[in-house]
Amino acid sequence: MTVRETLEFSGRCQGVGTRYEMLADLARREKAANLKPDPDIDIFMKAAATPDQEASVVTDYILKILGLEVCADTMVGDQMLRGISGGQKKQVTTGELLVGPATALFMDEISTGLDSSTTFSIVNSLRQYVHILKGTAFISLLQPAPETYNLFDDIVLISDGQIVYQGPREHVLEFFESMGFECPERKGVADFLQEVTSKKDQNQYWAQRDEPYHFIPVSEFAEAFQSFHVGRRLGDELATPFDKKKLICVLLQAISAHNFSTN
Repeated sequence: MTVRETLEFSGRCQGVGTRYEMLADLARREKAANLKPDPDIDIFMKAAATPDQEASVVTDYILKILGLEVCADTMVGDQMLRGISGGQKKQVTTGELLVGPATALFMDEISTGLDSSTTFSIVNSLRQYVHILKGTAFISLLQPAPETYNLFDDIVLISDGQIVYQGPREHVLEFFESMGFECPERKGVADFLQEVTSKKDQNQYWAQRDEPYHFIPVSEFAEAFQSFHVGRRLGDELATPFDKKKLICVLLQAISAHNFSTN
């Protein structure tokens, strides 16, 4: 199958999920508030919510965000038939997930076998997807390049089975500085995070010159995170009961947002 046919097949197998019901609820609310939707967005959403289509506007949209338009009509290929490149195949695999109704993606080691440029392109596409469609992507990467690391909104650092840090990317260095460790300019932040909890590498990042270095175990980092302002806020959020109505409102806002424009 071609790239386009592969995504269309995946989309038909997954269906439209709750898109139709949410669109109907949105139309009801717009009518009650005497609001007139943007015609282009209205047509897009109705087309995206219509099941059993041979061709889907969602497929065209995903092809565009993933940069696969140039090879949309090219055979994917296999061991017997030459097709698209390895990086494009990774993009197609990602696209097979995105054309469905799922808004949460869990992706493990998607950079294996790819160069840093291709990895950046894939993660950047996923970033656009989750920001535009209000989704969530949980991605594990092995030693990502600085430019790829900077695409992430939040960081989860796990060591020895314990969560050392979980929160906004811009606060992760602040947390380790509060523990006495600094990331040197010569070092990428992702590499620093992988080494700072290691007994072998930790001492090179010690920044408290007036105090002798002593190894800080993972358990101490994890405990300190609970009292760090990001950890406290996370604890408060987890202690708050889940509100389904709030989630529905967020999804409806995402559907009606003008971010669906492909300009």
